[in-house]
Amino acid sequence: MGLKKSSMQERHDYLTKTPVPRLICILSVPTIISMMVTNLYNMADTFFVGRISTQATAAVGIVLSFMNIIQAIGFFCGHGSGNYVSRKLGAGEFKEAEEMASTGFSLAFILGLIILGLGIYKLKGLAAILGATDTIIEDTCSYLGIILIGTPFMTSQLVVNNQLRFQGAAFYAMLGLVSGAVLNIFLDPIFIFTFNLGVTGAALATLLSQLVSFFILLYGTTRGANIHLHFKNVKFNSHYLLQIINGGTPSLSRNALISFSNILLNHTAGVIAGDAAIAGMSVVNRVMLFANAALIGFGQGFQPVCSYNYGAGLHGRVKEGYKFCSFYGTLFLIALGVICAFTSDEIVRFFRDDPKVILIGSFALRWQMLSMPLNATIVLSNMLLQSIGKGVRATITASARSGIFFIPSILVLSKIYGLLGVQLAQPVADCLAFLFTIPLTISVWREMNNEVKSTL
Repeated sequence: MGLKKSSMQERHDYLTKTPVPRLICILSVPTIISMMVTNLYNMADTFFVGRISTQATAAVGIVLSFMNIIQAIGFFCGHGSGNYVSRKLGAGEFKEAEEMASTGFSLAFILGLIILGLGIYKLKGLAAILGATDTIIEDTCSYLGIILIGTPFMTSQLVVNNQLRFQGAAFYAMLGLVSGAVLNIFLDPIFIFTFNLGVTGAALATLLSQLVSFFILLYGTTRGANIHLHFKNVKFNSHYLLQIINGGTPSLSRNALISFSNILLNHTAGVIAGDAAIAGMSVVNRVMLFANAALIGFGQGFQPVCSYNYGAGLHGRVKEGYKFCSFYGTLFLIALGVICAFTSDEIVRFFRDDPKVILIGSFALRWQMLSMPLNATIVLSNMLLQSIGKGVRATITASARSGIFFIPSILVLSKIYGLLGVQLAQPVADCLAFLFTIPLTISVWREMNNEVKSTL
C-alpha cells in the first residue's frame, strides 16, 4: 500500500509539475496512435468490404451508425467516471476514485447486455430503422447481428480505456486498442476472402478484435499505480450515478447525435440517390473520422492534464494546455484539409471504384475539408468544459456540430438542393457550431479567473 501511495505521489508530481506542452505531447502520442489505428481498422472494414459490392459497402456504413450508439454508451460511462476519477486523484481522494472506477465499468457492461438483448430480439426492424434499404437489408443484418454479440465488451472496454487515460496511463490504454485494431486488419481479408464469409467475416473480425482489446485493457488496470477494478467497490448510489451523468452526458450527446445524424444522412441520401449515395457518404464519414482521429487523440492527451490540474486548483496550467492544443490542432487540420481536398477522387476510389460513388463522395469530401480546421476549436472547447465538470455547457457544445446545427441543415438543404444539400449539410453545421462554441468557452475562462481571484 505504501508503494502504491508513493507511485500515486510520483504521478501527481508528474501531472502537476511537468511543463504543459511537453506533458501533453507525451500523453497524446499514445492516444493519437490509438485513435489513428482504431479508425484505420474501421476504414479497413470499408476497404475490404468495398471489394465485394456497392451494396456491401452501404450495409457496413449503415451499421457504423449503430456502432456509434454503442460507443456513445461506452464513452458516457468512461468519460463520466474517468473525469471524476482524475479530479479525485488530483485532490488526493483515492477511495472515491476507486469506487467510481469500478462503478463506471459495471454500469457500462450492464447497459451493453441490455442493448445486446434488445438488438437481437428486433434485428431486422433495427436494421430498417438504421436506414437499410431492401437491397442491403440482408447484408446489414448479417453484419449487425454479430456486432451486437460484442456490445457488452465494446462498452466496458471504452470505460477502461478512458479511465486509464485520465489516470495518465496512456500507454496501457493505447496497447489495448492498438492490439485489437491490428488484429482486425489482419483478420478482415482472411475471413472475408479466404474463408469466403463476406460481410459476416468482416463482422467476426471486428468481434474477435474487440474481445482481445477488452482483456488487454482489463489487464492494464492491474499494473503499477493504476486503479484496480473490484466488485466490492461497485456503488450504484445517487452520488456516483449523478457524477457519471454530469461528466458523461456530453459524450453521450455527441456520439448519439453522430449516430442519429448518420441515420438521417443515410435515409436522406438513399431516398434522393439510392445505394450509391449511401455508399459515397459512408466513405466520406469514414475518412472524416480518420482525419479527426489525430485531433481527438491530441485532445485526449490534454484531458487528463486539464481535469487533474483543475482538481488540484492549477487553473493556469489548464488554460495553457487549451491554447497550446487549439493552436497546433488548427494548423494540423489546415494542412490535412488541403491534402485531402486535392486528392478527394483518389481517396474515394480507394474504397469503392464506382464512378457514381466517386462523384458523390469526392464532392462532399472537398467541401468538408474546407470547414474541417474549425473542428479544433469545437472539439477542444468541448473537452475542456467536460473535463472540468461543466456538464450542461459541455453537453450543449457536444450537441452542436452533429445535432443542433446538422439536423436542421440536412433537412432544409436537402429539400432545397437535393443531393447537393446532403453534401453541404456538414460544412454548414461546422461553421455554425464554431460560432456557437466561442462564447461558451469565453464564459468558462471568466469563471476560472474569478475562482483564482476568490482564493487570493
